[in-house]
Amino acid sequence: MKSVGFVSAVIYTGISLAAAGLFLLATMSGKHTTVERFGGAGWVFLLSLIVALPTITPVLKKRFKGQEGLAK
Repeated sequence: MKSVGFVSAVIYTGISLAAAGLFLLATMSGKHTTVERFGGAGWVFLLSLIVALPTITPVLKKRFKGQEGLAK
């Protein structure tokens, strides 16, 4: 049985990794150094994680309210 916290952690981590990956793809065509690419991707990952964390969990709690196995 998975909890809402675990499911939301998987979702917002995946969203943040996807955003960082898109940032890396977007900077491949420019004249950016490796440090700038990976440093920027790290910032994008952290900032999108900060934004997604408090938004995804309440949505999932509301959606799965009353279902067995995903309580708490």
